[in-house]
Amino acid sequence: MQPHVVIIGGGFGGLNAAKALRGAPVRVTLLDRHNYHLFQPLLYQVATATLSPGDVASPIRWILRRAPNVRVLLGEVVVIDVQRRQVRLEDGTEIAYDYLIVAAGSSHTYFGHDEWAPHAPGLKTLEDALEMRRRILLAFERAERETDAARRQELITFVLVGGGPTGVELAGTLAEIARQTLRHEFQSIDPGRARVVLVEAGPTILPSFPPRLREAARSSLRRLGIEVREATTVTGVDAHGVLLRRDGIDDRLAAGTVLWTAGVTASPLLRTLGAPLDRAGRVMVAPDLSVPGHPEVFVIGDAAAAVDRDGRQLPGVAPVAIQQAQHVARGILRRLRGASTAPFAYRDKGNLAIVGRGAAIADLGWLRFSGVLAWIFWLFLHIFELIGFRNRLMVLVQWAVAYVTFQRSVRLITNVERPERYERSERSG
Repeated sequence: MQPHVVIIGGGFGGLNAAKALRGAPVRVTLLDRHNYHLFQPLLYQVATATLSPGDVASPIRWILRRAPNVRVLLGEVVVIDVQRRQVRLEDGTEIAYDYLIVAAGSSHTYFGHDEWAPHAPGLKTLEDALEMRRRILLAFERAERETDAARRQELITFVLVGGGPTGVELAGTLAEIARQTLRHEFQSIDPGRARVVLVEAGPTILPSFPPRLREAARSSLRRLGIEVREATTVTGVDAHGVLLRRDGIDDRLAAGTVLWTAGVTASPLLRTLGAPLDRAGRVMVAPDLSVPGHPEVFVIGDAAAAVDRDGRQLPGVAPVAIQQAQHVARGILRRLRGASTAPFAYRDKGNLAIVGRGAAIADLGWLRFSGVLAWIFWLFLHIFELIGFRNRLMVLVQWAVAYVTFQRSVRLITNVERPERYERSERSG
């Protein structure tokens, strides 16, 4: 019987590992708790009502339909037993493996303050994006009905915690919604008076970019009316805003909506490996991305604490996960031929971030630029990377409509609690 390769996770890492093993002399089983692959770089556009969930997600079975040696199973892995070479699913099912690729991903972290989670949703899943969209749109609806001026301004004040690419992209799009998309749609409020505040605990936003591009991003954010607060720590979050600290001075910022884009933590599943972990819960892998002491187990993507040739931590971005997946697949095939695996070497092809309409920054290493050209480059690169012709076409159409009309086509508020008066009428009926 052919060797069995089990892959945990259908994200960028797991999916590309399965693709790389298509047609190889191995049996492959890909396990994921969702039946779809999510294109996370565009998830914030679902949260800001530009794209629909179906535009950024594709069924895993459809993607791998031409890989006859790959079996896709819907299920959540809860334990990895490296001694018995088995994984156990939530329902108790056990699946044996000869080789294991762990691409379990990550989730957002509140740095030990999980009590903040109900007041500050993160952005890692489709459910997160839809919850953000609901809160953003409801903020304006509630402000329209509010008679107290101070409370009305609080409702349309948005705080984004985390100044990485996701926070910057989300802040820019949110400001455009308030200033352009919602213009002339309300009677009691002016959406253009919405306040968007981007808070970063570190000394600068977008720390992975060079200083010149960071300054270009700051300028674009300021032109959109966004307040940028760097070197500012969030010390508290509640239903009415955030507590901030800068230079030892505490300040309270009243806000109706707080959105969390700061920090990630690896899947708790990794703890069952019994391998050394870093502070973020990622596995400290060997140079070939295997688990020390278990050469048949590989960890990739957000789950791996891997470093480059200079000893610097590799970022948790899609290009890293994709290259690691392809490297691990080649390593497994080398093992089957009796050869040894090689150390992983990341080829950095650049870094991009969009700030707003017609504004982006691009660091390609050999070329750095910003403005409209970087924005166009960002658009076409993301369309090219999307899976499936339908998704590419739909995203292109949606972006074209949004650019020409300033409108977001999926401004739907879902999962809204029923007003108390409706509940009373049903009870009385």
